[in-house]
Order: sequence, then C-alpha cells, then structure tokens
Amino acid sequence: MRMLFLALIAVTAAVCIRLGLWQLERLRERRAENGVALAARALPEAELAAAKLAQLAHRRVRATGSYDRAGEIVLRGQAHREQPGVFVVTPLRLPDDSLAVLVVRGFVRSPDAVSVDLAALDEPGAVTVRGIALPLTEREDDGGLLERAGGSATWKGLDRSAIEARLGYPVADVYIVQSPDSALPDAPRRIEPPALDDGPHLSYAIQWFAFAVIALVGAAALLGRKGSAARRPVP
Repeated sequence: MRMLFLALIAVTAAVCIRLGLWQLERLRERRAENGVALAARALPEAELAAAKLAQLAHRRVRATGSYDRAGEIVLRGQAHREQPGVFVVTPLRLPDDSLAVLVVRGFVRSPDAVSVDLAALDEPGAVTVRGIALPLTEREDDGGLLERAGGSATWKGLDRSAIEARLGYPVADVYIVQSPDSALPDAPRRIEPPALDDGPHLSYAIQWFAFAVIALVGAAALLGRKGSAARRPVP
C-alpha cells in the first residue's frame, strides 16, 4: 500500500512538473510571436493590396473602399472598460471589387451584449481605414453564428470560411482593427488592437510547479508521521 501511495504521488508530481514546463514553452513561443508582431508594427504604414496580403499581418495598414453595410457582422458577448457590448465588423469592398477586408470598426455598448442598432452607425461613401492588420483564422466551428428573429444574426468569433459563405464573396486573410481617430464618428467606439502581453502562461506554470511541491511535501510529511508512529514503543 505504501509503495502504491508513493507511486501515485510521484506520477502526480511528474505530471504537474511536465505541465509547468509545457506552460513555460508556451510562454517562450508567445514572446517570440510578440517580438515578430512588434517588429511588424514598427514598420511604416502599408497600403493594403491583394498581392501582398500575407506579408501584412501585424502591420499598420491603410485601405480605401466602401463599406458593405448589408454584410455587417456583430460579435456578441464583448466588453470594453468593464461595460458589456458588441464589436461591429464591416466588410470593406476594395476599389476593384474583387476582394473585401473585414474591418473591426469598434465597440458599441449593449446591456445584453447582443442587441445593437446598426442603422445609427452608417459611414457612407468612400472611406479610408487605418489600423492594425491581424490574421483572419479558420475556426473549427461556424464562428458561433446565431440566427435571431427578424433575420438578424450575431457571431461569437470571426471565421473566414463561414463569413465568405454568408457574404457570397471572398475576404482577405487579414482583418483590420481600425485605430482611434478624433475625425471619425463617436460610434462605434474605436479600440486599440489586442495587447501583446505574456498572457497567463507564467502564472499557470507557477501553479503547476506549486502543485508538484505540495504533493511531494505532503507525501513526505505523511510518510514521516507514519514512520514516527511505527517507531513509537508500545506501552
């Protein structure tokens, strides 16, 4: 029984240590990715063009076109400065009309983080959008598309294939988070791109290592107490 207990503790500690090392590896990968992104953001602003979209991830970009308000996307369940709301994402049709790029125009406060009056957010005519280009990834689901009564819909996240299927035309493999600008309308509220930080990996690693130490120290204390009891003379 004692050997089984020791084996169980050893396996538990080993698993915790392995998970801690895995989180440290994730931390190194994230820092490397952040370094690449920061270097890209430091480059001069680039004109978004279909010929070099793959080279523009994390770059400051500029794109001119007109918004397709009929294809507007609402990302539900968002928050900004501790207020619930949605992100409004609008396809920007480029001049040759062969491609569109999704633009995260900004945040709109919504008490239920779902409902929003899109009609009040019009920006007609030709527009020039400036912001940070981020990769538009493929998800394993449909982007969390949720159809609502009246034909409106909201999404949980951006999925290129699902969005192209709904829009009926191709979209770029990057999207733009539009930068704040005092010349733009107050709504939607323009937001900064996601922060390039270390994420939770370091804290997770510390937690896993702490679990391993607790398991080993607890086992040593328990075995020591049992050993003392075994050596205690019987009256």
